[in-house]
Amino acid sequence: MEENKMREELLLKKENDYYYDEKCPGCKVERAKHMKKDMSLRNLFNIWMVVLCSALPISSLFPYLYFMVSDFHIAKREEDISGYAGYVGSAYMFGRALTSLLWGIIADRFGRKPVVITGIIAIVIFNTLFGLSTSFWMAVVARFFLGALNGLLGPMKAYSSEIFREENQAAGLSTFSASWGIGLVIGPALGGYLAQPVVKYPNIFPKNSIWDKFPYFLPSLIISIFSVVVLIACFWLPETLHNHPLISQDESAGGGDDADSLETGGTGCGDKDKTIQKDENLLLNWPLMSSIIVYCVVSLHDVAYQEVFSLWAVSPRRLGGLDFTTDNVGDVLSITGVGLIIFQLALYPKFEKVLGPVGFARIAGVVSIPLLQSYPFIAMLSGFTLYLLINIASVIKNLLQISIVTGMFLLQNRAVDQHQRGAANGISMTLMSVCKTIGPAAGGAILNLKY
Repeated sequence: MEENKMREELLLKKENDYYYDEKCPGCKVERAKHMKKDMSLRNLFNIWMVVLCSALPISSLFPYLYFMVSDFHIAKREEDISGYAGYVGSAYMFGRALTSLLWGIIADRFGRKPVVITGIIAIVIFNTLFGLSTSFWMAVVARFFLGALNGLLGPMKAYSSEIFREENQAAGLSTFSASWGIGLVIGPALGGYLAQPVVKYPNIFPKNSIWDKFPYFLPSLIISIFSVVVLIACFWLPETLHNHPLISQDESAGGGDDADSLETGGTGCGDKDKTIQKDENLLLNWPLMSSIIVYCVVSLHDVAYQEVFSLWAVSPRRLGGLDFTTDNVGDVLSITGVGLIIFQLALYPKFEKVLGPVGFARIAGVVSIPLLQSYPFIAMLSGFTLYLLINIASVIKNLLQISIVTGMFLLQNRAVDQHQRGAANGISMTLMSVCKTIGPAAGGAILNLKY
């Protein structure tokens, strides 16, 4: 037994070129990867739940934000509501843009797990306060701090690649993207079904109760309760960061800068001779920065789409909307969520192996253009035909978007070593958050101009 253990440690050291320390949590993860025990449902489930916990509060407000801002009585005209709604939506991303790099540096210094736990605590507190907002400015401040103190997404992106062997990274980051996409879909569904419960479910929620005084509290409460459960589970989350310096022969010898290895995916342990140069200055790491630029552009477009779609769907026909109820919006987004789960977990890894992350992203970007151009024509329809086509368009749009994002995640995490991965993802999250700060405000303003 003891000889087998020593043999495993020697093999691990030979494969990874650094000393194995039994007390190091990162080494324990490397040992599991070496023994090919990394691809477990537990690891995938951990990623799924933590990312879902972060994604739910981001977009859960979109279906009822129009009505919430209207209840604040800050807009002088009905046409101005979309503009104010954009500011509430942007507050979260503005806060996250200011602190994402800092959280990434902290994750590289102290570990992924402490940052994840801190972020979930922030979700529980400030998401609850947002649901209890009684004024426009209270809602803006709650969303700002929710974004500023929630820095778990960058470290979780790093974690999703570090917990798996290289050939399984596509599955790990696909799970990350799937959970993220599902959160951005289920969140609005929760908001659509559970907002204003006294109006929708009078037999369950009586008038003059807390649900009547705070009509938008229930979806925030459900998300906060879920976050508490995830918070407790995170105390058993494996840490992937090493607590001792890594002495890597690859780093001392240096590698060739081969962007083609990123485009083709670089999967498989035999690709070490194609490992790209890991620049110490992240801003000069072109494979990293180019993938971040694409990710930012796609993210800006996506958050603007998410908000504009919900606002457009619930707007009256006389203003060019679909005159949907929040329940209708919830139905559309729920169907989209099911499609995302099936595609990301079952199909995306296969497409990525064949086309590569860059090739697949290119195809998705091209197909998105005519799809989005079809929306004004779909709005001219009515009845079952409208409902059917808007569901199909929503599913395809979100599948294409999440495919691009997953590809960029793969490129970003393959472009740097572990000791810089938190900071690299922090830069990615910072720049993405800046774009997503602009997105809701710009989307609301453009929709307001249309009216």
